[in-house]
Amino acid sequence: MLSVLTIVRNREAHLAQLVEGLRRSAHQPDELVIVDMSDTPVARPAAAFPIRIERFETSGLPLAAARNRASAFARGDQLLFLDVDCIAMHDCLGRLAATLDAHDALLCADVRYLGPSGARKSWGEEELLATGAAHPVRRFPVEGLREEPDAGLFWSLAFAIRRARFEALGGFDETFTGYGAEDTDFGYRARAAGLPLIFVGGAIACHQYHDTHDPPIQHLGDIVANARRFHARWRRWPMRGWLDQFEAMGLIGWREGAPVIVRQPTAEERCATRSIWPQTSTESADMLTSGAE
Repeated sequence: MLSVLTIVRNREAHLAQLVEGLRRSAHQPDELVIVDMSDTPVARPAAAFPIRIERFETSGLPLAAARNRASAFARGDQLLFLDVDCIAMHDCLGRLAATLDAHDALLCADVRYLGPSGARKSWGEEELLATGAAHPVRRFPVEGLREEPDAGLFWSLAFAIRRARFEALGGFDETFTGYGAEDTDFGYRARAAGLPLIFVGGAIACHQYHDTHDPPIQHLGDIVANARRFHARWRRWPMRGWLDQFEAMGLIGWREGAPVIVRQPTAEERCATRSIWPQTSTESADMLTSGAE
């Protein structure tokens, strides 16, 4: 039984396209579990498969806690975590489910990034695949599987895992509060438990555009706190590219070998850092090329 899990905060239009992708999938999910953190509760989408919405009254963006809540409500023995910004292509669910049947592993789907006009209202899969940009660092096979030795390349936009394994790992560590590094920590703990990280060719999901900042100064406090937490456990700095950019902007400094916030970003800096490149989870390209692993 395959449970698709997503969390949403004020992105109901993106959620509608996620559900449309599931409707078009060759392998239908046995259920969709939505953890809703929106200011106004989302409406229940219509689909042939069961959809359950669980309200999570919270502030901020507690990603680890929200994903764990979704898994707790799921009924399937296979879990597919799909960010609300992602649209699964026709073969994505089937390839991930078949791979989980054969491999006890942590599976990543191949995410393609859409521009501002992608997947607005009606869309065709050929159009999305033709315009979606591959991630600049993560390399996926066209077909088949590739085991990735670098646990830092796990990302949580679209991944699958057996439920028993997720529970054995303890899920995401909820001491990582808000945004940043909770997925890197999960990838490291999976590796420490001997769980292979596999990139699944042909399991494609397209990431819908949304406004963001580069670097993500809107999450400055979370990123600094979670980076310190990650370093205390693993003795390396995650998100180092972002930390270096924050330092260059004068937002943080380093005291006794650890980052501290010096000041908050100004309104002018918020405008200047607005980016058209969609957020690529906590594992951005500049992070991955700056010595996190």
